[in-house]
Amino acid sequence: MMQAQNGPFDSNSPDSPGPVGDVYEWFQRGMKLLKDGSPAAAAAILARAADAEPESRSIREALARAQFNSRRYEDAADNFRWIVKANPTEDYAYFGLGMALWRTGDMEAAQEPLTIAVAMRPDLRDYVSALKQVRATLQARQA
Repeated sequence: MMQAQNGPFDSNSPDSPGPVGDVYEWFQRGMKLLKDGSPAAAAAILARAADAEPESRSIREALARAQFNSRRYEDAADNFRWIVKANPTEDYAYFGLGMALWRTGDMEAAQEPLTIAVAMRPDLRDYVSALKQVRATLQARQA
């Protein structure tokens, strides 16, 4: 007999509720929740997936995006930083790291990863715009 489920987590175990299914299913559910505008729920299930597959860059990126969108900027920065360290050619991870640092209020730290992202992908307007805004803020603070 099938049991009813509450959201992305199995409510069958009172001790340690966890997501139903395997890591791939958790990732897919997390991505759907993120796409559907539920970043906090996505972050919860993607954190479980990251715990199960700590070396997965795709899970880490999805988790970082979910954390960023749920205003957990320091956590997002940590995961984007991990991706940059694991693969220094990931322009989106540099961009995400810069954006997360910006949102924590650390404009000086945000400038470096945004500069790297723009150097890697000068064609992406979002990258260029973010870097310009951070630099303008830093310049205004010096004035």
